[in-house]
Amino acid sequence: MTKARIDETLEFYPLNLAVMTVSDTRDEATDTSGGLLIARAGAAGHTIVARQIVKDEVSAIRETVARWVADPGIDVILTTGGTGFSPRDVTPEAIRPLFSREMDGFSTVFHHVSLGTVGISTLQSRAFAGQAGETFIFCVPGSTGACRDAWDHVFAFELNSRYRPCSLVGQIERYRGICP
Repeated sequence: MTKARIDETLEFYPLNLAVMTVSDTRDEATDTSGGLLIARAGAAGHTIVARQIVKDEVSAIRETVARWVADPGIDVILTTGGTGFSPRDVTPEAIRPLFSREMDGFSTVFHHVSLGTVGISTLQSRAFAGQAGETFIFCVPGSTGACRDAWDHVFAFELNSRYRPCSLVGQIERYRGICP
């Protein structure tokens, strides 16, 4: 049985990421959640090709994500914010209709990790992920802690081509056949 791990002997293949923060109040100076995702992705060796802060409005969120999905230079979209239960939290309603497939396991894994940091309050998150066209999209809560949990316990592995037994990188169109 193969032990899950990063195999440093394998080649690392960087991904092109876009980061969207959904918020009515944040700007780049106060966007610590998006900033954390960008910093962690850059430190891991990935390239940030787009960043945007959008209002909690279905049309603004969907328009930005659809534009990024249509861009062949973007492999993965990470969103932060708008996944709770306040009336303005509409990220799932905006993005899910774009999916051709949902990644059901992401929510399960994220909530498992989050349970360890915020306890039962994890139930207040509607974190989710899926694929639109060839682009993978991950949507996490807007707190910096939630983004830290998502990066450190999920994205750092799933977006690393050296993770074994397998990573999502092998499902990225430009890396199919290169990464197992």
